[in-house]
Amino acid sequence: MEFPGEAAGARDASTSPGSPRGTQDQQDDTPRAGRRAPRATPHGGTDGSSGDSTPLDVVVTALADAFLTAERWEPDDLTAAGYAVLGVDRTAVGIAVAAALRAYPRPPSDAPRQFAAVLGADRRLAELHRARAARRPIRLLARRVTAVRARPVTDSRLLVDTLPELARALDVTIGRLLWLADTRAWNRQAGPTSPLHHVRHEWVERPGRVPRLLEKPMDLLRRTQRTLLDDLLAVLPVHDAAHGFVPGRSVLTGAAVHTGQQVVLTADLTSFFASVTAPTVYGVFRTAGFAEPLAHVLTGLCTHRVPPHVLTAMPAGGAPEERAALRRSLTVAHLPQGAPSSPALANTALRHLDARLAGWAAASGAVYTRYADDLTFSGSDGLAARADAFLLGVGRIVGDQGYRLNPRKTRVRRRGTRQSVTGVVVNDRPSPGRREVDRLHAVLHNAAEHGPASQDRTGHADFRAHLLGRIAWVEQVHPGRARRLHEEFARIRW
Repeated sequence: MEFPGEAAGARDASTSPGSPRGTQDQQDDTPRAGRRAPRATPHGGTDGSSGDSTPLDVVVTALADAFLTAERWEPDDLTAAGYAVLGVDRTAVGIAVAAALRAYPRPPSDAPRQFAAVLGADRRLAELHRARAARRPIRLLARRVTAVRARPVTDSRLLVDTLPELARALDVTIGRLLWLADTRAWNRQAGPTSPLHHVRHEWVERPGRVPRLLEKPMDLLRRTQRTLLDDLLAVLPVHDAAHGFVPGRSVLTGAAVHTGQQVVLTADLTSFFASVTAPTVYGVFRTAGFAEPLAHVLTGLCTHRVPPHVLTAMPAGGAPEERAALRRSLTVAHLPQGAPSSPALANTALRHLDARLAGWAAASGAVYTRYADDLTFSGSDGLAARADAFLLGVGRIVGDQGYRLNPRKTRVRRRGTRQSVTGVVVNDRPSPGRREVDRLHAVLHNAAEHGPASQDRTGHADFRAHLLGRIAWVEQVHPGRARRLHEEFARIRW
C-alpha cells in the first residue's frame, strides 16, 4: 500500500507489528521505568568492559522516536536529537540522519514503527552496529518519545490522533473499544457459550456447493461499525467500476454499461469477503490518514477470526479442497460477511484490482464493472474473438492481487444468446429476465388463490416483505412489468 510522500524504502517496511503502540501489553518497561530511562546506566560489564551492545532494533526505535521530537526536519536538528539518545556518536547518528532524510521528505509522525523499520533496514547502519559490537558498541543512553499524529487526508470527524478521542467519537469506552477490536484474538479462544464473543455465526447450506458462513455482529459491535461506516467509510473513494454498495449506483447502473454488446464475459471472485484480510484493511485505514496505533484498532474492529468450534461445525457440501480453502480464509482475520462495514471496506480495498482490470479491459477495447464479487466485461467483435485469452489475463491479474476466480461461474455470452449481468438481461436494453418475472407472477397468483403460506416453501421470517422486495427489484429494472405484479400482490389476504 502506497502512502503519499514516502520513499520506496518506507513503503516496503513493515507497518503491522501487532497491538497499538503504547498499550500496556506492548510496553517494554513500566511507565515509571520509562521515566527513569534518560538516567539509565549504559550497557556494559560490571568489570569496566564494554559488554553487549544495545540490540539494533532497540537503537533504531529510539532513534526514530527521537527524530520525531526534533523541532525541524533538517540535518542539524535531527543530529541533535540523535545525540540525545546515543551520545555524540557522529558516525552512527550521521548514517541514521541520512537514511531518515533519504526516505522521508517530511516527519512520518503517523508511522513511528515504519520509520524504525526503515532505519533498521539501512545496510550501513546495520554493518556499523555489527562491526562495533565487540570493541566499541553502540549504546542507548536515553529515550525521547513524542505523540503520534494522524495525517489530515480524509474529511471525517473520526480522523483523530489518540485512542481516547477515537473511543469518544465512536461513543464507547476505551475498554469496550479494545474488547471489540480484540487485536490479540483472545476472544477466538473462548468457548461457544462465552460472553466474550461479539459475533454470531450461522452456516448456510448450499446443495452441492461449499456452505456460506454469515458472521453477524452483536448489537454494540454492529452499532460501532455502523458509525464507522456512516462517518468515515462512506467518504472514502472507490473506483468508478464498482457499482455495489455505492450511493447512486446499483445493479441496474452496472448492467446498463454492457447493453447491446457483441459479447459479455462474467466471472466471480471466490470467498469475496473472507479474501480481504487484515493487512489490506489496515492499509485502507493508513491511506485514509490514521496513525499506526489507531489503524490497528480500527482493523481489529472491522475484521474477524472465526473460532475453532464454529469451523468444526461446517456442514457438508463442496469439494474437500474448496472446504479447506474456506476454512483457511476464515481462520485468519478477514472482513466478516454480515458486518455493515464490510461492503464499503471491500470496495475501497479492491480499488487497485479494479484499476488493473479496467486497464486490461480498455487495452482490449472492452468495458469493466464489478458488483461485489461479480466481475463483468463486454465489448465488440475484437473481444469476442479472443475471449478465452482475455479471461486468462483476468485470472492472472486477480491471482496477482491475492484473490481467486471461481471457474464454475465464468461465462462467455455472445450476441444471439441471453446476455445477463447480475440478473439483468442486457441484450437490447436492461430488463428483468422473463422467466424470473413469470415465476414471481405465478407465486403471487397462487398466494392470492391458496394463501401465502402455501408459497412460503423456504420459511421466510417475513414472507410479505420478501415478496415486496422481489417486486421492487423488477420495478427498478422495468416499472411496466411491476404494475401487474403489484396488482396480484394486492389480492393476497394476509
